[in-house]
Amino acid sequence: DPDAVVRIGQMATDYRATFGSDVVVDIIGYRRHGHSEVDDPTITQPKLYERIKDHPQLWKIYAKATGIDATGIVETVRKEYEEEQTKARALKKIPRLRQLPDYWAPYSHGRYRPEYEVDTGLTREKLAEITDGLVRVPEGFHVHPKIVKLLEQRAEMGHGKRAVDYGFAEALAFGSLLLEGTPVRLTGQDSQRGTFNQRHAVLIDTETEKDYLPLCHLSPNQAFCEIYNSSLSEAGCLGFEYGFSRDYPEALVLWEAQFGDFANGAQVIIDQFISAGEDKWNLPAGIVMLLPHGYEGQGPEHSSARLERFLQLAAEDNMQICQPSTAVQYFHMLRRQARRPWRKPLIVFTPKSMLRHPDASSNIEEFTHPRFLPLVPDREVQDASRILIASGKVGHELRAERRRRKDVSTGIFFLDQLYPMPRAEIAAAIAEHPHAREIVWVQEEPGNMGAAGFVLPRLERIAKAAGLVSRSVKRSPSASPATGSAKAHELEQKTLLSLAFTTSSNN
Repeated sequence: DPDAVVRIGQMATDYRATFGSDVVVDIIGYRRHGHSEVDDPTITQPKLYERIKDHPQLWKIYAKATGIDATGIVETVRKEYEEEQTKARALKKIPRLRQLPDYWAPYSHGRYRPEYEVDTGLTREKLAEITDGLVRVPEGFHVHPKIVKLLEQRAEMGHGKRAVDYGFAEALAFGSLLLEGTPVRLTGQDSQRGTFNQRHAVLIDTETEKDYLPLCHLSPNQAFCEIYNSSLSEAGCLGFEYGFSRDYPEALVLWEAQFGDFANGAQVIIDQFISAGEDKWNLPAGIVMLLPHGYEGQGPEHSSARLERFLQLAAEDNMQICQPSTAVQYFHMLRRQARRPWRKPLIVFTPKSMLRHPDASSNIEEFTHPRFLPLVPDREVQDASRILIASGKVGHELRAERRRRKDVSTGIFFLDQLYPMPRAEIAAAIAEHPHAREIVWVQEEPGNMGAAGFVLPRLERIAKAAGLVSRSVKRSPSASPATGSAKAHELEQKTLLSLAFTTSSNN
């Protein structure tokens, strides 16, 4: 009954427009044929399809109901269709790739090229200007006492009186981009405050509960900034932001998982679109995924953002995978993502316990340095006999263990960009230690997880070319990402660090 479908559709639309409420329309339909040419539905539903076979076609039912002789109309339409089909078959097939809209013209995709790199450092004067805007609140706005203290600390950070932590490094990156004309959009569960109370991008008046976004009030001529808390749907939110980043390549678009472990709720978006959308459909995107990651004894559901899964998806320069070791590295990485013309998804494994840790904080002077470092070499040890390479929190734990041991012969590098892997930078850093005998990959994840499966084969080739022995230190392979026992975690971590400083060949 086509008329009934039209009437109920109109009724549902009017109801929604009038009352602002959702409407469910239940339409019962059927397939006259199977799902595809090779599907014979009579095999699984013989009785139903016996009835469907004898059931008149819809156009005949409607013609009878309206009293119209539709035979001539159907013959005319069928003739037009067959004529067009004949023309189509005669056409010479010339495959054409999808053309991107004109607003993509200033941006590049495809393979990486060194000329895409840009400087990302800022002057001390510009950093101070941004800082002043970030800590300024309107007159009469009632700020929570804890946030008053936070803003005071951030003012000290921006003016060089205190080391800059991750939260403020991010704010400086966002603020600088907004002043340069780059829009910034961030969404996720708890993203306004930050899961670990590290961001506080949106301030709340303690008396009126009105909000205020300092990032939106830096300059009258700045770009737009949007920071929203999302619903508890990783797939829905990440899917939307992926599309947003495709339609607004000029913007820095970020999605943040509450914990990196929860990103698997959006696995279909990651697998089907973020990792392969450009290769399949010539649809590039510059989406940034922020995934809190690190083993701190919080159990198997709050430890791992599944680094191994993203590295398994990495090929043909389809994405960038980073784990910045310090606040300044995070700052330069975000600015690089926005300022380079090369648009690729950026997967960032962000810290938790290191967000405010002194070892991961940075001096304001470092923000004037020109660029992000894919590999952070060791400047504390000269001519090391052993080189440890790690990524993320465990690298800082290794350096702390080195200090405890008073070890002056072990160099520790941070691999802040895992993909594309900076092989030339690794080789150059190793060459600065001509008496090194071995190179060790150290990770806190189990052996069947983390970056080991990706990094080790490549690291072995680099080590072999330099005449070094290579090995790895990691947790034993495990079905679960992490132990649920805090005591067991602590014991495992101590063992891991101890093994990294031995000459054992046990991998």
